Amino acid sequence: MPTSLPADAERGVNCRPGLVIMKAVMVRWRSARNQFVLALIVATLVSMGLFAYGAWRNHSLAYDYLVWNLALAWLPLIFAVSLVSLLRHKLWSSWEALATSVLWLVFLPNSFYMISDFVHLQGVQRVDVSYDAVMFTSFIYTGVALGFCSLYLVHLQLRRRLLPEVAASWVGVTLLICSAAVYVGRDLRWNSWDILTNPGGLLFDISDRLQHPSVYPQMLVTVVSFFVLLVGMYGLLWRGTQLIRGAAQQNLHTS
Repeated sequence: MPTSLPADAERGVNCRPGLVIMKAVMVRWRSARNQFVLALIVATLVSMGLFAYGAWRNHSLAYDYLVWNLALAWLPLIFAVSLVSLLRHKLWSSWEALATSVLWLVFLPNSFYMISDFVHLQGVQRVDVSYDAVMFTSFIYTGVALGFCSLYLVHLQLRRRLLPEVAASWVGVTLLICSAAVYVGRDLRWNSWDILTNPGGLLFDISDRLQHPSVYPQMLVTVVSFFVLLVGMYGLLWRGTQLIRGAAQQNLHTS
């Protein structure tokens, strides 16, 4: 009787542990993904509940724009998930993937724009400013989390196609665009819809400031400060996820 397995059988035995680990990774990833989406939904509902109680307590719907801003913050994540799904069977150069990428980039700044909503915190006479600060933080934290989650998904797709340094550069350019968009939205009072409804006026305002930056010193302060903040926050998020992924893979190999 043979004392060793045939080559094909031996290869199958050797590959089986790898397949088991791969399946375990996929199962854990799907579970973690579903739990994270659920956490985002819960965070959204918490924000809505805080707003509802505040509106009842103050007999006022002031700050209702927070609800609209948070709804807009969900759009980049929806577009990012759609893009990931498209890229499984289409090239990024396809019109579907390009169109989805443009929509994602157009609406991504809305997530980070919510940070600037803190300027409204004392703009209305309210019963309890401390409670309103908690409510604002809840909306802003959820909105920023949605934006960074969508950016993370796109970043992973970039790393599959580009060198890590090049992918990181594209992320940096994206965050710079978002920082400039925050200035355009907060100081110039333009929004994402104006790209379609009034592109001429939007381009005129932006080009005027780019041609005469010294006349608008607040532009540089706003853009640079938001860029530094967003890069620092996303860098911390990225390093944290890499640490968690590395620890999870190590646990799978040792278990």
